Amino acid sequence: MRAVINFSVLITVVFLSFLVISGFSDKDQIAAAKKWNKDTPLSVVLNDLGEKQPAHFVKDMSAEQIKKGEELVKIGKTTSPKGRKAKFISKYYACTSCHNVVREDPDLTKVSPESRLEYAKDNNIPFLQGSTFWGIVNRKTWYNDDYVKKYGDLLDKARNDLKESIQVCAVYCSQGRKMKKWEVDATLAYLWSIQMKMGDLDVSDEDLAYLNEHASDKSKQAELVQLVNSKYLDKSPATFADPPKDKRAGYTHKGRPEMGEAVYRLSCMHCHRANGESEVILDKSKSSFKWLKRHITDNSQLSMYEVIRHGTYDVLGHQEYMPLYTLEKLSDQQIEDLRAYVEMGAGTGFSALPDSGAEDAKQSSRF
Repeated sequence: MRAVINFSVLITVVFLSFLVISGFSDKDQIAAAKKWNKDTPLSVVLNDLGEKQPAHFVKDMSAEQIKKGEELVKIGKTTSPKGRKAKFISKYYACTSCHNVVREDPDLTKVSPESRLEYAKDNNIPFLQGSTFWGIVNRKTWYNDDYVKKYGDLLDKARNDLKESIQVCAVYCSQGRKMKKWEVDATLAYLWSIQMKMGDLDVSDEDLAYLNEHASDKSKQAELVQLVNSKYLDKSPATFADPPKDKRAGYTHKGRPEMGEAVYRLSCMHCHRANGESEVILDKSKSSFKWLKRHITDNSQLSMYEVIRHGTYDVLGHQEYMPLYTLEKLSDQQIEDLRAYVEMGAGTGFSALPDSGAEDAKQSSRF
């Protein structure tokens, strides 16, 4: 009888202990698991708050796969998983011809080409047509807004699918070949390695404390997700524009040659340099500036107004082309700044203005 009572007491103690432990362990474990800090990847926080990982999410990434992805982005080719040399995705371009792989906006909640140029100057990075690959996996759409005017039905899938967007860029933008599955996977692995972290967002210590305090409260998850999402843009807007109706008069902005120098150095000369992506080589010689000035009012792609706003298209026997600049990437004011710098250089040559940077913008070479 005594043994039965002791056994019953033991069962009761075990049961009560289980209730106590289960009542606190889940909460404690959740709280412990969600001590987010500024080094926590953005996707981890959103996933912990109930957001599903996107279709392009890569769960298990090896250092080798990330390295191959980086080579594909910066060089345009790498070795296959079997150790064989792969062919260039494009004979003409690498991803970094048009895209940075680092942060390029000081404020992730706003689109400002002026602020972006200042940031490019301060950090000595190229000022390019394409949106940076840094944080691209954290966006929800790609080839946004007016890009449908250029690519049409190709964007039916690509707009909402990063894997499809990568293929559109490989085949049509870079005038190359379709990428193999392992190449896309490696590229995505690299892109996930450069995703945004909480410290990249304008998240205050108070915001972070609030997020951690309420992380396990399901009734607040939607509010917390909204708080995190309010700290960055989940798409890169794209608005196409036209050249001024009167190219001689230009846009209604007074050009600032000192700002135009930065556009010329960080944007134009990124591709139009010796051994660059373009056959049109520009430098800071008087002859380059005079050539550009002479064609300003042309109704052809030789005009800076035309080529910036409309870009160029591939033609028979010459597949390379120049992508256009949207209003978000280069404003009308900045085009007038560039014109003012070119016109000054056409008169005085290289000494038109001192360089605002001691060296060319950081860029990856394919060769």
